[in-house]
Amino acid sequence: MTRRRVVITGMGTVNPLSASVADYWRGLLEGRSGVALIEGMDTSAFKVKIGGEVKNFNPEAHLDPKTARHLDRFAQFALVAAIEAVRDSALDFGREEPYRCGVIVGSGIGGMKEFEEQVHRYVEGGPRRISPFLIPKMIPNAAAANISIHFGLCGPNTAVSTACASAAHAFADALRTIQYDNADIMIAGGTEAVTTPMGLGGFVSAKALSTRNDNPAAASRPFEKDRDGFVLSEGAGLVVLEELEHARKRGATIYAELLGCGSTADAYHITAPHEEGKGAAMAMKLALQDARINTTDVQYVNAHGTSTQLGDIAETRAMKQVFGAHAHKLAISSTKSLIGHLLGASGGVEMIATVQSIRYSIVHPTINYVTPDPECDLDYVPNKAREMRVRKAISNSFGFGGHNCCLVVGAFQ
Repeated sequence: MTRRRVVITGMGTVNPLSASVADYWRGLLEGRSGVALIEGMDTSAFKVKIGGEVKNFNPEAHLDPKTARHLDRFAQFALVAAIEAVRDSALDFGREEPYRCGVIVGSGIGGMKEFEEQVHRYVEGGPRRISPFLIPKMIPNAAAANISIHFGLCGPNTAVSTACASAAHAFADALRTIQYDNADIMIAGGTEAVTTPMGLGGFVSAKALSTRNDNPAAASRPFEKDRDGFVLSEGAGLVVLEELEHARKRGATIYAELLGCGSTADAYHITAPHEEGKGAAMAMKLALQDARINTTDVQYVNAHGTSTQLGDIAETRAMKQVFGAHAHKLAISSTKSLIGHLLGASGGVEMIATVQSIRYSIVHPTINYVTPDPECDLDYVPNKAREMRVRKAISNSFGFGGHNCCLVVGAFQ
Protein backbone atom coordinates (compact mmCIF):
# COMPACT_ATOMS: atom_id res chain seq x y z
CA MET A 1 0.00 0.00 0.00
CA THR A 2 1.30 3.45 -0.91
CA ARG A 3 1.90 5.46 2.24
CA ARG A 4 -0.02 8.73 2.39
CA ARG A 5 2.15 11.81 2.75
CA VAL A 6 1.59 14.16 5.67
CA VAL A 7 2.36 17.88 5.57
CA ILE A 8 2.25 20.77 8.03
CA THR A 9 -0.13 23.56 7.02
CA GLY A 10 -0.64 25.58 10.21
CA MET A 11 1.13 26.36 13.49
CA GLY A 12 0.18 27.97 16.79
CA THR A 13 1.89 28.55 20.12
CA VAL A 14 1.69 30.12 23.55
CA ASN A 15 5.06 30.16 25.32
CA PRO A 16 7.37 32.27 27.51
CA LEU A 17 8.53 34.32 24.53
CA SER A 18 5.22 35.01 22.83
CA ALA A 19 1.66 33.97 22.08
CA SER A 20 2.26 33.98 18.32
CA VAL A 21 4.49 31.94 16.04
CA ALA A 22 5.98 34.98 14.32
CA ASP A 23 7.06 36.70 17.54
CA TYR A 24 8.27 33.41 19.02
CA TRP A 25 10.48 32.77 16.01
CA ARG A 26 11.82 36.31 16.09
CA GLY A 27 12.72 35.89 19.76
CA LEU A 28 14.53 32.62 19.10
CA LEU A 29 16.63 34.15 16.34
CA GLU A 30 17.47 37.15 18.50
CA GLY A 31 18.66 34.82 21.27
CA ARG A 32 16.18 36.38 23.67
CA SER A 33 15.49 34.41 26.86
CA GLY A 34 11.95 33.91 28.14
CA VAL A 35 13.18 32.85 31.59
CA ALA A 36 12.71 35.23 34.51
CA LEU A 37 11.81 35.36 38.19
CA ILE A 38 8.44 33.69 38.73
CA GLU A 39 5.67 36.22 39.30
CA GLY A 40 2.56 34.05 39.28
CA MET A 41 3.15 32.53 42.71
CA ASP A 42 4.99 33.29 45.94
CA THR A 43 8.43 31.67 45.69
CA SER A 44 9.86 33.01 48.94
CA ALA A 45 9.95 29.54 50.54
CA PHE A 46 11.38 27.82 47.44
CA LYS A 47 15.02 27.19 46.64
CA VAL A 48 14.24 27.88 42.97
CA LYS A 49 12.57 31.18 42.10
CA ILE A 50 12.88 31.22 38.31
CA GLY A 51 10.86 29.80 35.47
CA GLY A 52 9.52 30.28 31.98
CA GLU A 53 6.07 31.72 32.59
CA VAL A 54 3.60 32.76 29.93
CA LYS A 55 3.34 36.44 30.77
CA ASN A 56 0.26 38.65 30.56
CA PHE A 57 -1.88 35.76 29.33
CA ASN A 58 -5.56 36.67 29.20
CA PRO A 59 -7.59 33.69 27.95
CA GLU A 60 -10.68 35.86 27.57
CA ALA A 61 -8.90 37.81 24.84
CA HIS A 62 -9.13 34.63 22.75
CA LEU A 63 -12.01 32.62 24.25
CA ASP A 64 -15.47 33.47 25.48
CA PRO A 65 -15.48 34.01 29.28
CA LYS A 66 -17.56 30.91 30.07
CA THR A 67 -15.26 28.61 28.11
CA ALA A 68 -12.17 30.19 29.67
CA ARG A 69 -13.53 29.70 33.21
CA HIS A 70 -14.20 26.02 32.59
CA LEU A 71 -10.65 25.25 31.43
CA ASP A 72 -7.48 24.77 33.46
CA ARG A 73 -4.55 26.92 32.34
CA PHE A 74 -2.95 24.03 30.41
CA ALA A 75 -6.12 23.54 28.33
CA GLN A 76 -6.49 27.30 27.80
CA PHE A 77 -2.99 27.36 26.34
CA ALA A 78 -3.80 24.45 24.04
CA LEU A 79 -7.07 25.88 22.76
CA VAL A 80 -5.56 29.31 22.08
CA ALA A 81 -2.62 27.71 20.23
CA ALA A 82 -5.02 25.50 18.25
CA ILE A 83 -7.07 28.53 17.21
CA GLU A 84 -3.90 30.22 15.92
CA ALA A 85 -2.83 27.06 14.08
CA VAL A 86 -6.21 26.63 12.38
CA ARG A 87 -6.33 30.31 11.44
CA ASP A 88 -2.81 29.99 10.05
CA SER A 89 -3.86 26.97 7.99
CA ALA A 90 -6.85 28.83 6.48
CA LEU A 91 -9.00 25.76 7.16
CA ASP A 92 -12.77 26.08 7.19
CA PHE A 93 -13.98 23.08 9.17
CA GLY A 94 -17.53 23.87 8.05
CA ARG A 95 -16.47 22.55 4.65
CA GLU A 96 -14.79 19.41 6.01
CA GLU A 97 -16.17 15.99 6.90
CA PRO A 98 -16.01 16.12 10.72
CA TYR A 99 -15.24 12.41 11.10
CA ARG A 100 -12.11 12.87 8.96
CA CYS A 101 -10.70 15.54 11.29
CA GLY A 102 -9.22 14.79 14.70
CA VAL A 103 -7.06 15.93 17.59
CA ILE A 104 -4.17 14.44 19.57
CA VAL A 105 -2.63 16.58 22.29
CA GLY A 106 0.01 15.52 24.80
CA SER A 107 0.48 16.71 28.37
CA GLY A 108 2.85 15.30 30.93
CA ILE A 109 0.76 16.27 33.96
CA GLY A 110 -2.52 17.95 33.01
CA GLY A 111 -4.52 20.31 35.21
CA MET A 112 -2.15 20.80 38.14
CA LYS A 113 -3.33 24.35 38.88
CA GLU A 114 -6.97 23.31 39.20
CA PHE A 115 -6.09 20.30 41.34
CA GLU A 116 -4.09 22.41 43.78
CA GLU A 117 -6.83 25.02 44.04
CA GLN A 118 -9.46 22.39 44.80
CA VAL A 119 -7.27 20.72 47.44
CA HIS A 120 -7.12 24.09 49.22
CA ARG A 121 -10.90 24.39 49.01
CA TYR A 122 -11.30 20.90 50.48
CA VAL A 123 -8.88 21.60 53.35
CA GLU A 124 -10.64 24.86 54.18
CA GLY A 125 -14.26 23.77 53.79
CA GLY A 126 -14.56 20.02 53.32
CA PRO A 127 -15.85 18.01 50.35
CA ARG A 128 -18.83 20.27 49.71
CA ARG A 129 -16.40 22.99 48.65
CA ILE A 130 -14.97 20.90 45.81
CA SER A 131 -15.98 22.26 42.41
CA PRO A 132 -17.97 20.04 40.02
CA PHE A 133 -15.51 21.18 37.35
CA LEU A 134 -12.49 19.68 39.12
CA ILE A 135 -12.35 16.47 37.11
CA PRO A 136 -13.26 17.95 33.70
CA LYS A 137 -10.64 20.67 34.20
CA MET A 138 -7.74 18.56 35.50
CA ILE A 139 -7.89 15.44 33.31
CA PRO A 140 -5.06 15.38 30.74
CA ASN A 141 -7.45 14.79 27.83
CA ALA A 142 -9.25 18.10 28.53
CA ALA A 143 -7.07 19.90 26.00
CA ALA A 144 -7.80 17.53 23.11
CA ALA A 145 -11.47 17.25 24.05
CA ASN A 146 -12.07 21.00 24.18
CA ILE A 147 -10.28 21.59 20.88
CA SER A 148 -12.55 19.04 19.21
CA ILE A 149 -15.63 20.63 20.81
CA HIS A 150 -14.56 24.12 19.74
CA PHE A 151 -14.10 23.15 16.08
CA GLY A 152 -16.68 20.34 15.88
CA LEU A 153 -14.11 17.66 15.01
CA CYS A 154 -15.51 14.13 15.36
CA GLY A 155 -12.56 12.08 14.14
CA PRO A 156 -9.84 10.34 16.19
CA ASN A 157 -9.36 12.17 19.47
CA THR A 158 -6.82 11.06 22.07
CA ALA A 159 -4.43 12.38 24.68
CA VAL A 160 -0.83 11.28 25.18
CA SER A 161 1.05 11.37 28.47
CA THR A 162 4.67 10.29 28.21
CA ALA A 163 6.25 13.01 30.33
CA CYS A 164 8.50 15.28 28.28
CA ALA A 165 7.98 13.19 25.13
CA SER A 166 4.20 13.73 25.15
CA ALA A 167 3.96 16.26 22.31
CA ALA A 168 6.36 14.29 20.12
CA HIS A 169 4.33 11.12 20.61
CA ALA A 170 1.18 13.09 19.78
CA PHE A 171 2.76 14.06 16.45
CA ALA A 172 3.83 10.47 15.83
CA ASP A 173 0.34 9.15 16.52
CA ALA A 174 -1.24 11.84 14.33
CA LEU A 175 1.20 11.01 11.54
CA ARG A 176 0.17 7.35 11.62
CA THR A 177 -3.52 8.27 11.82
CA ILE A 178 -3.31 10.16 8.53
CA GLN A 179 -0.93 7.69 6.87
CA TYR A 180 -3.32 4.82 7.65
CA ASP A 181 -6.24 6.80 6.15
CA ASN A 182 -8.14 7.19 9.41
CA ALA A 183 -8.23 10.98 9.02
CA ASP A 184 -7.24 13.70 6.58
CA ILE A 185 -6.57 16.47 9.11
CA MET A 186 -5.16 16.24 12.64
CA ILE A 187 -4.45 19.02 15.11
CA ALA A 188 -1.54 17.77 17.22
CA GLY A 189 1.04 18.91 19.72
CA GLY A 190 1.44 19.43 23.45
CA THR A 191 0.56 21.69 26.35
CA GLU A 192 1.62 22.15 29.97
CA ALA A 193 1.09 24.52 32.90
CA VAL A 194 2.71 23.34 36.12
CA THR A 195 4.52 26.46 37.31
CA THR A 196 2.58 26.01 40.56
CA PRO A 197 3.63 25.37 44.17
CA MET A 198 3.41 21.58 43.84
CA GLY A 199 4.84 21.54 40.33
CA LEU A 200 7.82 23.70 41.22
CA GLY A 201 8.23 22.05 44.61
CA GLY A 202 8.23 18.56 43.16
CA PHE A 203 10.98 19.30 40.66
CA VAL A 204 12.98 21.19 43.28
CA SER A 205 12.80 18.18 45.60
CA ALA A 206 13.95 15.96 42.75
CA LYS A 207 16.99 18.27 42.35
CA ALA A 208 16.21 18.62 38.66
CA LEU A 209 16.15 22.42 38.34
CA SER A 210 18.74 25.14 37.89
CA THR A 211 19.23 27.31 40.96
CA ARG A 212 20.61 30.37 39.13
CA ASN A 213 18.11 32.71 40.76
CA ASP A 214 20.51 35.65 40.47
CA ASN A 215 20.64 35.39 36.66
CA PRO A 216 17.48 33.75 35.30
CA ALA A 217 18.18 34.44 31.62
CA ALA A 218 21.46 32.51 31.89
CA ALA A 219 20.05 29.56 33.84
CA SER A 220 19.24 27.24 30.95
CA ARG A 221 22.55 26.33 29.31
CA PRO A 222 22.29 23.01 27.44
CA PHE A 223 25.50 21.16 26.60
CA GLU A 224 27.57 23.79 28.43
CA LYS A 225 30.03 22.71 31.10
CA ASP A 226 28.50 24.67 33.98
CA ARG A 227 24.87 23.62 33.46
CA ASP A 228 23.08 22.80 36.68
CA GLY A 229 19.59 21.64 35.73
CA PHE A 230 16.61 22.60 33.62
CA VAL A 231 14.22 25.55 33.97
CA LEU A 232 10.55 24.77 34.57
CA SER A 233 8.37 26.45 31.94
CA GLU A 234 4.84 26.41 30.55
CA GLY A 235 2.98 26.86 27.29
CA ALA A 236 1.70 25.00 24.24
CA GLY A 237 2.73 24.24 20.69
CA LEU A 238 0.27 22.79 18.15
CA VAL A 239 0.33 22.26 14.41
CA VAL A 240 -2.13 21.24 11.72
CA LEU A 241 -1.10 18.01 10.01
CA GLU A 242 -2.81 17.29 6.73
CA GLU A 243 -2.79 14.64 4.03
CA LEU A 244 -0.88 16.03 1.06
CA GLU A 245 -3.55 15.72 -1.64
CA HIS A 246 -6.18 17.15 0.69
CA ALA A 247 -3.93 20.17 1.33
CA ARG A 248 -3.21 20.59 -2.38
CA LYS A 249 -6.88 20.39 -3.30
CA ARG A 250 -7.79 23.32 -1.06
CA GLY A 251 -4.73 25.34 -2.06
CA ALA A 252 -3.13 25.27 1.39
CA THR A 253 0.28 26.74 2.12
CA ILE A 254 2.58 23.82 2.93
CA TYR A 255 5.33 24.63 5.40
CA ALA A 256 7.10 21.27 5.62
CA GLU A 257 6.52 17.53 5.50
CA LEU A 258 6.50 15.17 8.49
CA LEU A 259 8.51 12.29 7.09
CA GLY A 260 8.82 9.76 9.89
CA CYS A 261 9.00 8.92 13.55
CA GLY A 262 10.73 6.51 15.89
CA SER A 263 9.83 5.57 19.45
CA THR A 264 11.60 3.48 22.09
CA ALA A 265 11.93 3.00 25.85
CA ASP A 266 15.14 2.98 27.87
CA ALA A 267 13.74 0.42 30.34
CA TYR A 268 16.41 1.75 32.66
CA HIS A 269 15.39 4.33 35.31
CA ILE A 270 12.34 6.39 36.25
CA THR A 271 14.12 9.75 35.82
CA ALA A 272 17.67 9.26 34.49
CA PRO A 273 18.38 8.48 30.83
CA HIS A 274 20.47 5.49 29.86
CA GLU A 275 24.01 6.82 30.28
CA GLU A 276 25.03 5.74 26.78
CA GLY A 277 21.82 7.05 25.21
CA LYS A 278 20.96 3.65 23.73
CA GLY A 279 17.19 4.16 23.69
CA ALA A 280 17.53 7.66 22.28
CA ALA A 281 19.89 6.41 19.57
CA MET A 282 17.50 3.67 18.54
CA ALA A 283 14.60 6.14 18.36
CA MET A 284 16.64 8.27 15.96
CA LYS A 285 17.63 5.24 13.87
CA LEU A 286 14.02 4.08 13.62
CA ALA A 287 12.85 7.57 12.68
CA LEU A 288 15.40 7.82 9.87
CA GLN A 289 14.41 4.37 8.62
CA ASP A 290 10.75 5.32 8.75
CA ALA A 291 11.47 8.51 6.81
CA ARG A 292 13.51 6.47 4.30
CA ILE A 293 16.50 8.77 4.43
CA ASN A 294 20.19 8.38 5.23
CA THR A 295 22.05 9.93 8.13
CA THR A 296 23.97 12.18 5.73
CA ASP A 297 20.68 13.66 4.47
CA VAL A 298 20.17 15.43 7.82
CA GLN A 299 21.57 18.93 8.33
CA TYR A 300 19.97 19.99 11.62
CA VAL A 301 18.96 18.48 14.96
CA ASN A 302 16.61 20.28 17.30
CA ALA A 303 17.91 18.57 20.40
CA HIS A 304 16.05 17.63 23.56
CA GLY A 305 18.90 19.50 25.28
CA THR A 306 17.51 20.06 28.76
CA SER A 307 20.59 21.53 30.48
CA THR A 308 20.99 18.56 32.83
CA GLN A 309 24.33 16.90 33.38
CA LEU A 310 23.24 13.36 32.52
CA GLY A 311 20.75 14.16 29.78
CA ASP A 312 22.96 16.31 27.59
CA ILE A 313 25.83 13.83 27.69
CA ALA A 314 23.51 10.91 26.89
CA GLU A 315 21.97 12.75 23.95
CA THR A 316 25.39 13.70 22.58
CA ARG A 317 26.51 10.08 22.81
CA ALA A 318 23.31 8.96 21.11
CA MET A 319 23.82 11.34 18.18
CA LYS A 320 27.38 10.06 17.74
CA GLN A 321 26.13 6.46 17.70
CA VAL A 322 23.57 7.25 15.03
CA PHE A 323 25.41 9.69 12.79
CA GLY A 324 29.02 8.60 13.20
CA ALA A 325 31.45 11.06 11.61
CA HIS A 326 28.49 13.04 10.23
CA ALA A 327 27.53 13.99 13.81
CA HIS A 328 30.29 16.61 13.77
CA LYS A 329 28.81 18.17 10.61
CA LEU A 330 25.35 18.61 12.11
CA ALA A 331 24.04 21.92 13.37
CA ILE A 332 22.44 21.20 16.76
CA SER A 333 20.52 23.62 18.91
CA SER A 334 18.37 23.51 22.01
CA THR A 335 15.20 25.59 22.09
CA LYS A 336 15.13 25.04 25.85
CA SER A 337 18.15 27.31 26.23
CA LEU A 338 15.80 30.19 25.33
CA ILE A 339 12.45 29.25 26.83
CA GLY A 340 13.22 26.56 29.41
CA HIS A 341 11.59 23.16 29.54
CA LEU A 342 7.87 23.03 28.78
CA LEU A 343 7.71 19.35 29.79
CA GLY A 344 4.89 17.70 27.80
CA ALA A 345 4.62 20.74 25.53
CA SER A 346 8.32 20.93 24.69
CA GLY A 347 8.10 18.80 21.56
CA GLY A 348 5.32 21.04 20.27
CA VAL A 349 7.19 24.33 20.46
CA GLU A 350 10.33 22.59 19.21
CA MET A 351 8.50 21.19 16.19
CA ILE A 352 7.56 24.75 15.27
CA ALA A 353 11.18 25.88 15.63
CA THR A 354 12.31 22.98 13.44
CA VAL A 355 9.77 23.79 10.72
CA GLN A 356 10.79 27.46 10.77
CA SER A 357 14.43 26.50 10.34
CA ILE A 358 13.52 24.62 7.18
CA ARG A 359 11.28 27.41 5.88
CA TYR A 360 13.70 30.26 6.42
CA SER A 361 17.10 28.54 6.10
CA ILE A 362 18.29 29.71 9.47
CA VAL A 363 18.91 27.86 12.74
CA HIS A 364 18.34 29.48 16.10
CA PRO A 365 21.20 29.42 18.61
CA THR A 366 21.82 27.55 21.82
CA ILE A 367 22.29 30.52 24.14
CA ASN A 368 24.33 30.70 27.36
CA TYR A 369 27.03 28.56 25.79
CA VAL A 370 30.22 29.87 27.43
CA THR A 371 32.47 26.98 28.49
CA PRO A 372 32.49 23.85 26.31
CA ASP A 373 32.00 20.51 28.00
CA PRO A 374 34.58 17.95 26.77
CA GLU A 375 31.87 15.27 26.89
CA CYS A 376 29.54 17.38 24.74
CA ASP A 377 31.77 18.11 21.78
CA LEU A 378 29.43 18.63 18.83
CA ASP A 379 28.33 21.84 17.10
CA TYR A 380 25.56 23.32 19.24
CA VAL A 381 25.23 26.60 17.27
CA PRO A 382 26.49 28.66 20.22
CA ASN A 383 24.90 32.00 21.04
CA LYS A 384 24.21 33.27 17.52
CA ALA A 385 21.70 32.21 14.87
CA ARG A 386 23.19 30.63 11.77
CA GLU A 387 22.02 30.97 8.19
CA MET A 388 22.19 27.60 6.48
CA ARG A 389 20.17 25.48 4.11
CA VAL A 390 18.08 22.93 5.99
CA ARG A 391 16.34 20.29 3.90
CA LYS A 392 16.03 17.52 6.48
CA ALA A 393 15.96 17.85 10.25
CA ILE A 394 15.14 15.78 13.31
CA SER A 395 13.51 16.80 16.57
CA ASN A 396 14.28 14.80 19.71
CA SER A 397 12.09 14.43 22.80
CA PHE A 398 12.92 12.25 25.80
CA GLY A 399 10.86 11.91 28.97
CA PHE A 400 11.04 10.71 32.56
CA GLY A 401 10.44 6.98 32.61
CA GLY A 402 12.69 6.43 29.59
CA HIS A 403 10.24 7.51 26.87
CA ASN A 404 12.06 8.42 23.65
CA CYS A 405 10.59 9.87 20.47
CA CYS A 406 12.30 11.25 17.38
CA LEU A 407 10.57 13.00 14.49
CA VAL A 408 11.94 13.65 11.00
CA VAL A 409 10.85 16.81 9.20
CA GLY A 410 11.70 17.73 5.64
CA ALA A 411 11.32 20.58 3.18
CA PHE A 412 8.28 19.94 1.00
CA GLN A 413 9.14 18.91 -2.52
